[in-house]
Amino acid sequence: MADRLEQLRARILTLDEEIVRLLNERAGLSIQIGAFKRERGCEVYDPCREHELCSHLEAISKGPMSAAALRQVYREILSISRSLQRPVTVAYLGPEASFTHLAARSHFGGAQDLSAQPTVFDVCEEVEKGRADFGVVPVENSLEGSVKQTLDKLISTPLNIVGDVYLPISHCLLSVGGKMDLLKRVYSHPQALAQCQRWLRNNLPHCELCEEESTAKAARRVLDDKEAAAVGSKAAALTYGLDIIAEGIEDHPVNVTRFLILGRGINRATGKDKTSILFSVRHEPGALLHALAPFSDRGINLTKIVSHPVRERIWEYLFFVDFIGHADDEKVAASLEQIQEACTFVKLLGSYPVGDPES
Repeated sequence: MADRLEQLRARILTLDEEIVRLLNERAGLSIQIGAFKRERGCEVYDPCREHELCSHLEAISKGPMSAAALRQVYREILSISRSLQRPVTVAYLGPEASFTHLAARSHFGGAQDLSAQPTVFDVCEEVEKGRADFGVVPVENSLEGSVKQTLDKLISTPLNIVGDVYLPISHCLLSVGGKMDLLKRVYSHPQALAQCQRWLRNNLPHCELCEEESTAKAARRVLDDKEAAAVGSKAAALTYGLDIIAEGIEDHPVNVTRFLILGRGINRATGKDKTSILFSVRHEPGALLHALAPFSDRGINLTKIVSHPVRERIWEYLFFVDFIGHADDEKVAASLEQIQEACTFVKLLGSYPVGDPES
């Protein structure tokens, strides 16, 4: 048995040595591609190319490695490849260990320059002014709905949506002392508190619930307060040296947040794309139905529609819509042209490879 184990280990070592050789060969090619991109003014990060590559590798993989595991490995390989071409700066809604930080790492990998920003507005401003290449912001949660600050900013920003990422959310109760009976206050982001309201009501009915701008900021808030706890991630506990009093305190086990990747580029079609638009209609009967008819008539699948109040005009709304397809697709282009006639305002927010809600 010992001889067989050593044989298997020797075989793995041989494979590892070959993997290292191939990784370095791949890195050398990435550097050459980086030089080519610089000569032609191309972006280092190409979400369409990376989506197509990962889809191809998943299709040819025979296992036993799962598709999710393969994506995780290649996320870091691609992240390192980008960093060899040129460091990519990504602004995200911080601070460190916020769920948006985790989403940024999940999408871009660990070899990027990640920059924490205090608000969605600041994230967008970093990208708009060229201080960051991309921004990551939360846009909706499967339980609590849309993030108002992000929808507000999408109305005015010149940035495009170039991708999205879905992150399963699991909340923990964090504190310094680790003793639940000493707690008088619980801090977190309003959505996190809402997602855990039943657990908090049943286990900490005497505690005051205090809102913070992010779960990570809440974690930092309780560092010097033994009578307070924070609702946040395991990553926040590790980052800020907090004790985990309870895990998985969210009220519903299926809790996913969608984040947008914002940038200045425009994606080409990959064949598996999603498009986001916003529009407003006349304040009259049947206006919304008339605006959406071109999509129905051409069999285009709408995956999301959200109304958002227009600040300047009471009881009037903008509508955010996601649908399957790329703006350059023939059916989509025809629909977008037709709804211009039915709407008072239309803005194309971006077409991008479809993210994986199961990731």
